[in-house]
Amino acid sequence: MKNEKTYELVLLALFTAIIIIMAFTPLGYIPLVVINATIIHIPVILGALFLGPKKGAFLGFVFGFTSFINNTFKAVTASAFVFSPVLAANVVGPSGILKSLYICFVPRILVGVIPYFVYILIQKLLKSEQKVWRIVINGAVSLILFVSLRAFICNLIKNDTGRMIGMAAGLIGGAVLFIVLTLTGWKKTATGTALAYAGIAGAFTNTLFVMSGIFVLYKDAYAQALGIAGDTVIDVIMGIISFNGIVEASVAAILIAGVGMALLQVKPIKAQHSHTNKLIQKI
Repeated sequence: MKNEKTYELVLLALFTAIIIIMAFTPLGYIPLVVINATIIHIPVILGALFLGPKKGAFLGFVFGFTSFINNTFKAVTASAFVFSPVLAANVVGPSGILKSLYICFVPRILVGVIPYFVYILIQKLLKSEQKVWRIVINGAVSLILFVSLRAFICNLIKNDTGRMIGMAAGLIGGAVLFIVLTLTGWKKTATGTALAYAGIAGAFTNTLFVMSGIFVLYKDAYAQALGIAGDTVIDVIMGIISFNGIVEASVAAILIAGVGMALLQVKPIKAQHSHTNKLIQKI
């Protein structure tokens, strides 16, 4: 037990160091021609899976703290104030402190919690005797791949040809993935799929909570910072969610599944407590 706790503390320190290095170097981003996909949340999600949601929440806090530092001391965008209580206080007054604290920390802390429970749930559904769950889950992840490929190509080739190529690539990619996942019923496939969903859940948790927080708490200030009309903020936010969010979720799915399968060779997923088991069984 003592060795296990020591091992987990070492792993926690390692994930913390990786987050800090990624946050303050270009290593935290993957260039994808049209955007840079953020991958700083990857060690947070892995920490949640292999160390449990409590330590995952701590790693999420570290992620949020690095965001606070970056946006406060080297703000490179006009909208950096939404992640910095210091800048927000100057832009919208004292009320901005709590608003920016929420946007900067809460979504990132949840990134270290939600993927763990998503993994446990998907694992149980895939291993259940009801094969319909495997079909539903495989269909959902294939749909995500379809939307991702279509969104990526449409933004890369912004014309009718791009839309046609994007639709075709998405349909082919989604269909192939669905067939492969459906025909392979191995235990490792179920684990890999559950890891991929944990990655998707973590990425979307960050994107959805951050962007919804910006819309609810900073709609007018955000519009002014971007130099757009207030009624177009929703369009900008939906664009970020539908493209950046989906691409980053796809990247997270691939990385979490790949790295997670490798880490499983040396350490199992953090065992859930009895109350977590009961909650999953009720679902």
